[in-house]
Amino acid sequence: MITGSAFDGKRYAVLGLARSGGATVEALLAGGASVVAWDSNEAARNSLLPGTGRGTALEERGGGGAPQATSDEESPLHQPSAGPPPRAGEDLVVADPADLDLAGFAGIVVSPGVPLNRHPIRAQAATARVPIIGDIELFAQARAELPPHKVVGITGTNGKSTTTALIEHICRTAGLPALAGGNIGLPILGRDPLPAGGVYVLELSSYQIDLTHSLDCDVAILLNITPDHLDRYDGFAGYAASKGRLFGMQTPGHAAIVGIGDEASAAIAREVAVGGRSQDLTKIAPGVCMDQSRWPALQGPHNAQNALAAIAACEALGIGRDAIDRGLASFPGLAHRMERVAKRNGVLFVNDSKATNPTSAAPALAAFERIHWILGGVAKTDELDACRPGFGNVVKAYTIGEAGDLFSSILEGEMPVERSGTLEAAVRSAASQAKPGETVLLSPACASFDQFRDYEARGAAFRAAVEALG
Repeated sequence: MITGSAFDGKRYAVLGLARSGGATVEALLAGGASVVAWDSNEAARNSLLPGTGRGTALEERGGGGAPQATSDEESPLHQPSAGPPPRAGEDLVVADPADLDLAGFAGIVVSPGVPLNRHPIRAQAATARVPIIGDIELFAQARAELPPHKVVGITGTNGKSTTTALIEHICRTAGLPALAGGNIGLPILGRDPLPAGGVYVLELSSYQIDLTHSLDCDVAILLNITPDHLDRYDGFAGYAASKGRLFGMQTPGHAAIVGIGDEASAAIAREVAVGGRSQDLTKIAPGVCMDQSRWPALQGPHNAQNALAAIAACEALGIGRDAIDRGLASFPGLAHRMERVAKRNGVLFVNDSKATNPTSAAPALAAFERIHWILGGVAKTDELDACRPGFGNVVKAYTIGEAGDLFSSILEGEMPVERSGTLEAAVRSAASQAKPGETVLLSPACASFDQFRDYEARGAAFRAAVEALG
């Protein structure tokens, strides 16, 4: 795991104990810190405790006051089979930090999923003058003790995951040790440090950028900014400003790569240049014509932008063009992102479940011809304007989920529409009507939470429905 002496002897609160939160607790404890950990989900709290072999189990009881120790039977923190008891300083407390005096804490480490604009911990931390940070900031603080390395940070509303995975793949193709982390894959603090010369490739959401103040990326990338997550910000300008902070943390001389296909991103590119860093800046213009025929997993105009950003980043890392070309050609793509699931009776089935808003669904409509389009779920907008340029490629639409009626009313008159209701019904109907050479495309333009746990579960259900066709 990635940890460091920067944590030694300090006290932290960790709020949110999903994957990144659990890894954060372990990294802090390993670095000699004491930790107060909490999650509103009792199962998440309980999963942290058994077998950790560290500290004491304290949990808030009743109507306030000091946390009280639970019994060994209630919270078996240390089992004899787990080895010797913890060394001094590895102190784990389970308590809600909102009920504690936070004076003297080194930081409150929150999950990116915690809505700070609505959570009381924000005001409490400000009163106690304790910084609210995330696991990416802890990684930044631990960097000084890692073997010499470089960090690439990628943000943007759409395309982050593909670009992150593509850069990692090209680095490995070139023989460089590399791993992807942040908002993709395993939590970064839970990974083993890379050897000297390694490259950490971090996908960074706006929430993660909000929670770091010292991540100096050797290469920082902004792909695009379109309206998303606005419930967490003071309007679109606040969301865009969050993305721009990635460049404000950079040392002059480090590479900045910005897609300028939208005004908000172009404004950030201008800010980087005006700030005296024009020599550091590479701008990725929209609509560049490229031969993508050699890159089977990178089809569509959006992937042209992703590829250009990855090429510029890898060139900034000193990777030769031959290795870059080989990496682009051999990149396998990502699950749920224009993933080619199967071809049956001449019909291609594509899983683009990660397209959770109209802007991210639009590229898939431009990447294929003769499409049977499955869309719907929890709508983030009440329109599909971003998808409109691809309407001419759609043979028929099949709407599902909570937004089914809304999207049907928008699309009727533009194309034939079937109100399928469920994903399984849509797949069966589309498969029965599609002709050889056509594509059945799940690109929902919606979140998944009405019918599925997350977009991954939705994509898995699409694959299962295709396999069930026989």
